[in-house]
Amino acid sequence: MSKSFEIEGKIKVINDIQTFDSGFTKREFVIEVEDGKFPQMIKFECVRDKTSLTDGLETDDPVRVTFDIRGNEYKGRYYVNLNAWKLEKGGGGGGGGDAPAAAASGYGDEEGPPSHLSEPPGDTVDVDDDIPF
Repeated sequence: MSKSFEIEGKIKVINDIQTFDSGFTKREFVIEVEDGKFPQMIKFECVRDKTSLTDGLETDDPVRVTFDIRGNEYKGRYYVNLNAWKLEKGGGGGGGGDAPAAAASGYGDEEGPPSHLSEPPGDTVDVDDDIPF
């Protein structure tokens, strides 16, 4: 089972949903987290049916994001993604931390976040570099 994390901040950017030739969909969003003198801008992604998590949210809305960390290797390069699978309006300014997956997920005591969240979209992106997503 994956370890889950929670962080609170304010929505700064919500990108459009991206759909790839394979049918894979994702949406990226950024939250601002207070961190002393210099706030941090942290990018998350939602995949497949979780792209709707940001529906109804606007810039500067306070949120609490529950996410897991996924990493992969592609052609000798390594990537890390913060996969959001629960988003609650409210939350607040700074903070963050970790929480047990079952307690924070809303999926029940025996389940954590969906395992399909780490599926890469494939190499269908029309960009000059070789990044698959």
